[in-house]
Amino acid sequence: MVEAMKELSGQYPRYGYRRIRIFLRRRGFELSGSRTHRLWRQAGLLVPRKRSRKRIASAWPRVHTPFKANMVWAYDFVFDTTATGQQLKCLTVVDEYTRECLAIDVAGSIRSKRVIEVLSRLMSVHGAPLVMRSDNGPEFVSHAILEWIAGAGIATVLNDPGKPWQNGADESFNGKLRDECLSIEWFRSRREAKVIIETWRQHYNEVRPDS
Repeated sequence: MVEAMKELSGQYPRYGYRRIRIFLRRRGFELSGSRTHRLWRQAGLLVPRKRSRKRIASAWPRVHTPFKANMVWAYDFVFDTTATGQQLKCLTVVDEYTRECLAIDVAGSIRSKRVIEVLSRLMSVHGAPLVMRSDNGPEFVSHAILEWIAGAGIATVLNDPGKPWQNGADESFNGKLRDECLSIEWFRSRREAKVIIETWRQHYNEVRPDS
């Protein structure tokens, strides 16, 4: 059991004992949370702590809180670089209710036209959401995108500048993407980054235990 625990910890270095326990149970190991924690500590498998951030109190009401799938999609950008210094710009789209990541589009540059192409492709598969939520980045407030979204009959919610927690679902997902993929992998090219990030997205949706 400890060897299996070490193997899983090596495969998922940012997972704590609670998520590893889920994988162990899937392999047929029946053990309590306290025993898992004890074995975890005895094996020295402690996840490095991330510096905690002080949450700023806010009276901001949650706008358009979804109560079923396909009500609110949140989209945002995450940036990284390859080993050769090429910029990676990742467009993430998340269903706020199911927390499923619908897409991660990876390129060197993503402008309004490409954002529309990604959203159009997703809507052809999942249908259109009622609301699109984003920050006030130039791609998201461009006339082309706002006009296209309005033409599709979708409402737009733009977060206040400097308040990323208003887009909590996508901010949370983007943190996991960086912590569990971008900060661990060393991409040799954009092509390799696209493959690895897409593999991680599928793992996140289909295999990864919920937080």
